[in-house]
Amino acid sequence: MFRATPMLRINAVILERDERTALENLGNLGAVQLTRSREDEEVSFANHDAEQKIVRYDRLRLRIEEIIRVLEIAPAGAAPSPEVLTVDEIEGRLQVMEGHVTELVDLRRAYRQRQRENAVLCQQVEGYRNLDIPLSGADAFSFLHFVTGTVPAEHIEDVRAQLGRETALVTLAARKGRYPVIAMTTREQAAALDDILQKTGFQRDILPVQDGATLDSLCSEKESEQTRLDEELERLEIRIRELAEEFAAELNRMEAMMHEELGIARAQLSLGRTDAAVFISGWVPAHRSENITAVMKEITQGRCVVEMVEPAKTDEVPTLLDHSRLMRPFGMLISSYGIPNYREFEPTLFVALSYVLMFGIMFGDAGQGAVLLGLGIAALLKGKTEKVRDAGVLLIACGSSSIVFGIIYGSVFGLEYFKHRALWHDPLEGDPMGLMYGAIAVGIIMISLGLILNVINRFRKGDIIGGFFDKFGIAGILFYWGVLSLIIFTKFFEAMGLTKTAMIVFLGVPIVAWIMKEPLEYFLRPPHGNDSEHTFTTAITESFVGAFEGCLSYLANTISFVRLGAYAMSHAALLVAAFMLAEQVKHLAGGSVWNVIVIILGNLVAIVLEGIIASVQAARLEYYEFFGKFFSGDGQAFEPFRLPGKSRVKPS
Repeated sequence: MFRATPMLRINAVILERDERTALENLGNLGAVQLTRSREDEEVSFANHDAEQKIVRYDRLRLRIEEIIRVLEIAPAGAAPSPEVLTVDEIEGRLQVMEGHVTELVDLRRAYRQRQRENAVLCQQVEGYRNLDIPLSGADAFSFLHFVTGTVPAEHIEDVRAQLGRETALVTLAARKGRYPVIAMTTREQAAALDDILQKTGFQRDILPVQDGATLDSLCSEKESEQTRLDEELERLEIRIRELAEEFAAELNRMEAMMHEELGIARAQLSLGRTDAAVFISGWVPAHRSENITAVMKEITQGRCVVEMVEPAKTDEVPTLLDHSRLMRPFGMLISSYGIPNYREFEPTLFVALSYVLMFGIMFGDAGQGAVLLGLGIAALLKGKTEKVRDAGVLLIACGSSSIVFGIIYGSVFGLEYFKHRALWHDPLEGDPMGLMYGAIAVGIIMISLGLILNVINRFRKGDIIGGFFDKFGIAGILFYWGVLSLIIFTKFFEAMGLTKTAMIVFLGVPIVAWIMKEPLEYFLRPPHGNDSEHTFTTAITESFVGAFEGCLSYLANTISFVRLGAYAMSHAALLVAAFMLAEQVKHLAGGSVWNVIVIILGNLVAIVLEGIIASVQAARLEYYEFFGKFFSGDGQAFEPFRLPGKSRVKPS
């Protein structure tokens, strides 16, 4: 419960002919994370054949996915098929499919482009419909100058006033603050007309040129063409849907095949090999080791050597957190911060208890907690995904905690009636300082637990110096508990005459230990390689800075937990404000109804706003005040080699 799942290193030697079968079975089991570990001149990890396969398979996968995207085929698991295909056969079938699909898609694209062009043209000339304007082009008129365009509505009268008798102006219905106009004049007056129009914000519309046609006849032609294009597109869509139905099963199966083959080819890059043998190395959960060994011996018919070895202290072991359904949501909170190192204490249980406790303190209301509880039960029972169900478990836990603290505070939707039946009292009434002291007490317990876990982690890693001398090690525990003792039992130490002795033991000894830590590590573990710039002077400087930081951090971290009480009071204050507003609306028409509405809305705001704040602040205290004492979060998640299913591709 308090550590990651124990892991063993698997080292296996098999014959080359059993390589694919072994990888297929290991991929189906999904219990081994493959690594490169063997250092031997006779063993090579180079595998040009696998690298070439990866490039080829990846290109095929992309081509398959493109056809699936174009045909809008829904993803589906590849159904078992007795047909065994080679990669060459898959490539051939894919080429035929691409030929069918590309032809139809290109034709559809051309039709849609033509539709867009027709739509733009019809929109462009919409204002000039029913005027039967000839489209022979400006050069077709020897003596006339002919223009079309739009003029701002506020300038249309200016245009009319400036035009002479030689110019005819036809004004059409205004659209979007502009008047479409048709202007005609003689060739001699063309320049003068253009100058007048440009000064009034004229925007020219270029009509299409088509000899022997008029605007109305062109529009009728385009509308008929649009109808034909719609019919052709409908036939194309039907054909594309038919292709999708025809190819769907095979494409999904081929996609799964490529994923499987890519997985095997990539796994092969992790294997060492000689002329006849293949070396498999990786990590496996200890409880699966016997099963993996038995499978390896069975599939190779005993032609293998398999050993399971305990991790060495220098090994970077992946971390597998095997949480129960109840603990899994809180494991997600930890993973958001980082993955625990394999040798670190696994804090999920403590996180679950402390997170739920802190949420309840800040969000103590039995009625609102019951709402969260109900939402959590609904998410747990009706949730379609694992994440939704995990969120349901989290809501159930937090809602239950809110109910408990709501009973303690006497808060049920903020109603005054229940405040007189509280086990303690409302956070805003009675003894607010008592609430603050209680919040600090929670902080002291969590910080102390973090220090103890840090000492355990340090000793597990073999870091004896850090376990004793680190600012969060045994020296830190002595300092923190000592300072608390001096504050709480001041009169006792004064009466016994031990104040100076206690200050030396509780303050002097830890600070000296912190200052000694870096120099001790410098002499016992001399720097080398990239750490050569770490000198003794640097070590001394870091020790003093660390000691100063340690003194300040304990005070800041402890005081930080005051926010538990502060947010509990703000939650209560928000409900008080809602009821005060509800009292004010009683004097309005239908005041009783408005009173109930305001109370309901106030509670909804509190549930959403204060619920988010409480959850974020609880996570913040976990991450910065608790995890910061012991949790590195630098672990690597266990990622076993998996295959989606049994491959149906013939090895090439």
